[in-house]
Amino acid sequence: MNDELKLIPIALLEEYQQQVGIDVQNRFDSLKDADISTDTFSFYTSVSAITSSRIEGEQMEVDSYLKHKMLKQSYQPDLVQKPNDLYNAYLFAQKNELTSSNIFKAHQLITAHLLPENKQGVLRSGNMVVLEHQTGRIQFEAAPGKQVKSLFESLAADIETLKKQNLNHPEVFYFASFIHLVFVNIHPFEDGNGRAARLLEKWFIAEKLGPQAWFIQSELNYYQNINAYYRNLNRLGLLYEQLDYTKALPFLLMLVEGVRL
Repeated sequence: MNDELKLIPIALLEEYQQQVGIDVQNRFDSLKDADISTDTFSFYTSVSAITSSRIEGEQMEVDSYLKHKMLKQSYQPDLVQKPNDLYNAYLFAQKNELTSSNIFKAHQLITAHLLPENKQGVLRSGNMVVLEHQTGRIQFEAAPGKQVKSLFESLAADIETLKKQNLNHPEVFYFASFIHLVFVNIHPFEDGNGRAARLLEKWFIAEKLGPQAWFIQSELNYYQNINAYYRNLNRLGLLYEQLDYTKALPFLLMLVEGVRL
């Protein structure tokens, strides 16, 4: 498989499977929707949308957002618009196949109130330095603008390759985490990359293992362990051209923690 993948390395897969401390398949198979979910309200999708938004610095509290979605409580538009956009992107992903064109459509939904229309679902062409939202410190330098299109296409090709592979549950989680990580490092869009990466990670699991993937509380786990999340992202290095994916294991192991919750 290694020869078929353009960007995602498999060198850590054996060690990853040794270190995963839970029976991933058994835990995944036991996932079920929350009892309070209805035809018009998805509890876990709401939690995913608001905690992923909180990671990016959105101010609305988790409990308040759940009241907004479940009880239709009204809040100021600037508090709910961006989380609601992300919520809509999750609903879109739950109903549509994971493809390159659908990633662009999901990004359009995510950034409806985040970017001007001409940059929604459009790859960036300029260079970018990524800042940590909590501190404003430089997190890393993303892929050079002139390489973004080819890198995005290579990642999309890897996803298509993996969709065709017969993977066990730990392998699915390994590659989902790496898709998240590689996407973040490319940072293909002007904004909304973190939100899109966390959605993409879960979308891939759903594609491979079924809709129970949408009940994984990965975004909540990242939010509750936000310092470790950023620290593990930063382990690979500051410059895109010098990223060391042999240091990715701590980040890769965070996803399965979301199945424990």
